[in-house]
Amino acid sequence: MIYSHEVEHMCPVAKGAYHGPAPIPQEGKWVQAKEIKDISGLTHGVGWCAPQQGTCKLTLNVKDGIIEEALVETVGCSGMTHSAAMAAEILPGKTLLEALNSDLVCDAINVAMRELFLQIVYGRSQTAFSEGGLPIGASLEDLGKGLRSQVGTMFGTKAKGPRYLEMAEGYVTRIALDKDDQIIGYEFVHLGKVMNAVKKGVDANQAIKDATGTYGRFAEGVKFIDPREE
Repeated sequence: MIYSHEVEHMCPVAKGAYHGPAPIPQEGKWVQAKEIKDISGLTHGVGWCAPQQGTCKLTLNVKDGIIEEALVETVGCSGMTHSAAMAAEILPGKTLLEALNSDLVCDAINVAMRELFLQIVYGRSQTAFSEGGLPIGASLEDLGKGLRSQVGTMFGTKAKGPRYLEMAEGYVTRIALDKDDQIIGYEFVHLGKVMNAVKKGVDANQAIKDATGTYGRFAEGVKFIDPREE
């Protein structure tokens, strides 16, 4: 250890009581986290790239400092889907510190990792007060049926108004309008259910019909439009 000339000539002064770091809530316990292995919990981080063209929601399940489970969801950029594929392979098995200093290729995913790290090391995890935390695989509960991300896609212009393209229920096929051309409901196809049915041998057209539903006062519409064509 190298000390400056000024420090070398200082007289020693005893340090007072040391109580350690403030305990943080982790999986139903209060923990004085001093090392990476002291960190556990499941939580989320949201990140964005410099041009803010895409965003990532990252969910990690950490046990004793090791990432045991990763869910990577991206939106807005085609390239980041491939980065997400790499991140899903890279992250599990790493310590939180290793993951924080790994190049996850896409800046949105890197930033999500940073934000998640801040959440979890400050005890702001989703499982802070859940005894024993959550089992590995719990992040899949964030996904809809058929294991598809919950996505909302809407488009609107001053000239032509709003278009609903995708809701939590699924891919929007038609929008119902009332006599004043206001939206009163929509028809959707739940693509996760469609694919599950097709994999079981159901005819694709029948699968789509079975997975089609409506929301709101769709049946009362006086006009129905395809939000992607009209």
